[in-house]
Amino acid sequence: MEKPEIDMPEGAAPAELVIRDITVGDGQEAVAGATVEVHYVGVEFDSGEEFDSSWSRGESISFPLQGLIQGWQEGIPGMRVGGRRELVIPPALAYGEAGFHRLAGKTLIFIIDLIDVA
Repeated sequence: MEKPEIDMPEGAAPAELVIRDITVGDGQEAVAGATVEVHYVGVEFDSGEEFDSSWSRGESISFPLQGLIQGWQEGIPGMRVGGRRELVIPPALAYGEAGFHRLAGKTLIFIIDLIDVA
């Protein structure tokens, strides 16, 4: 797979988590609490500015779902290896409405490629 391009949505940011499968995988299914290996890109909903990307670092990353923001914990389970999924995550499920994190108060868009599940 190649680094995805993110099509910026029209209109206001959603108040709830939005999950959209771009490609449905046919491998093992991710479950809550699993450790996942992913490639991803994240942009801010309002500006379209990329704030993080495993693609830009040139390598995928593995981590346990329970250590991630709530939007990932809710948005990745059910995804299958080989799939590509878009998550639009409101601030309450990301870094909060306000705070010290530079992404606090922001709606985030991620495109995630699921490579493996452990």
